[in-house]
Amino acid sequence: MLTAGIYSHADFFATGVIMTGSRIDNLSIAVLLPCYNEAATIGSVVRGFKSALPGAIIHVYDNNSTDGTALHAMLAGARVVRERRQGKGHVVRRMFADIDADIYIMADGDGTYSPDDAEELIRTLLTERADMVVGTRRGVRADAGRQGHAFGNKIFNILYRTIFGADFTDIFSGYRVFSRRFVKSFPAVSGGFEIETEMSVHASRLKLPVSELELDYGRRPEGSHSKLSTFRDGAKILWMFAMLMKETRPFAFFGLISAFFMLSSLGFMAPVLAEYFETGLVYRMPTWVLSMALMMISFMVFTAGLILDSVARSRAEQLRIFYLNVAVGNNGSTTAVPKTTPDNSKTARIA
Repeated sequence: MLTAGIYSHADFFATGVIMTGSRIDNLSIAVLLPCYNEAATIGSVVRGFKSALPGAIIHVYDNNSTDGTALHAMLAGARVVRERRQGKGHVVRRMFADIDADIYIMADGDGTYSPDDAEELIRTLLTERADMVVGTRRGVRADAGRQGHAFGNKIFNILYRTIFGADFTDIFSGYRVFSRRFVKSFPAVSGGFEIETEMSVHASRLKLPVSELELDYGRRPEGSHSKLSTFRDGAKILWMFAMLMKETRPFAFFGLISAFFMLSSLGFMAPVLAEYFETGLVYRMPTWVLSMALMMISFMVFTAGLILDSVARSRAEQLRIFYLNVAVGNNGSTTAVPKTTPDNSKTARIA
């Protein structure tokens, strides 16, 4: 339990106050549970978080479930809201817009993440002064639903580290803790399960302080089934990778396209040039024209990449400035929101 009393955020870190129990004083904590047909598990998940974090408010956003998920969540003590747009990304965007708290915990309603780990995630967020802590999944390959899921998870994580950097080892984990600053500066645009990838790219792009904590990954109970489709959702995630690379690393993205056209041009050009140097004549004029057209396209795409890279840098700077202006305390701390009460006392709000 946090030491009793009123602290400013600077005092919190200066005196080394830490959590040593399951209750967290002076912090507004929101548990976010996006759900779609999780009636078999949502009740126990809600009760688990209420037990692990007695002061937290449990929010369940029902995404058009047809099995009574909303009723089970409500009976377990959660605040239930319905989001009609289908897809986890739409649900998360709505949650982040609707809910105001100091600390946000996002988990799945399928029971694969233990509520008892939430306190350790929060402790890591506070002690490391991070904006996002990801609960990486230990044993995900043993219960990924299908072998295709486990293989895809490994491939996409390698691809992410290659394109966007080595900040994360499990970009698809749904168990995350966020600061208020991250939530209110995150421009969610994804519609489905790609939302976790977008969160990771947002953090890597702005070089936000993040951390990972390895946690056990549970098995779904009987009657609960994964909503993931190996090929359909894999294709969506791959498309999201391409779009995020285009938006955040346009020079690399368009550079690859430029290289493709350049190599194609050289491939068509080589035999024509060989023939010209041998005979002094160009017999295959259409091939030569095509090769030159491909070369011009390559130059134009490369130029576009250079220009868009400058635009992307400017956008990243603007996002960073906006992020820095969300919930900044009067002491200049990056994670504090002092709040003045009518009697002019200050209570800490960890952003």
